Amino acid sequence: MNNLILLRHGQSQWNLENRFTGWEDVPLTEQGIAEAKVAGQLMKNKGHIDVIFSSVLQRATKTAELAIKEMNLEQFWSDGQLLMTKDQSLNERDYGDLVGFNKEETANKYGKEQVRIWRRSYDVSPPGGESLENVVTRVKPYFINFIEPKINEGQDVLIAAHGNSLRASMIQVGLYKAEEISKIEIPTGSPFVITYESGKVVNSKYLS
Repeated sequence: MNNLILLRHGQSQWNLENRFTGWEDVPLTEQGIAEAKVAGQLMKNKGHIDVIFSSVLQRATKTAELAIKEMNLEQFWSDGQLLMTKDQSLNERDYGDLVGFNKEETANKYGKEQVRIWRRSYDVSPPGGESLENVVTRVKPYFINFIEPKINEGQDVLIAAHGNSLRASMIQVGLYKAEEISKIEIPTGSPFVITYESGKVVNSKYLS
């Protein structure tokens, strides 16, 4: 058996401030740093990781770094840098014109229902941004070409990324359908382990 671990980054500064973040490269908060370390402690009990994938945004890469340090996996470090594959295909959903705005203030401006549609529908994009469907389309070829082969080889894979790119990954492995995924909440800093046997998903759960 082998595992695919999906890890949403720890709390970011704009998570704390309830702002639309998207591709803005904001740092982790102190709570986010602590969440990343706890994630590493939880994953340490699972044992092995062979390869790490991440978005290019620092809240994801820093989460991976802090977690791997807690796991004491020395083989992933070279000259003080974590050896992982970073790609913008795994970046968060681009919220376009909403980026930087407080979510409550945005609801007051555009109406709660409109903002709910932008945030929770599958195929409706906010002004100048991506729908969740767009994110799934972006993630799918990267997952198929680079991540899936590692899983099929029996390797243990960690993806450190974001709520929406991880939702896209969940669709790709067959855990959810497109019409279900918008309702799925992914907490920050909580490792979600998908276990494979003979190339098929046999279990999935959050570590605790």
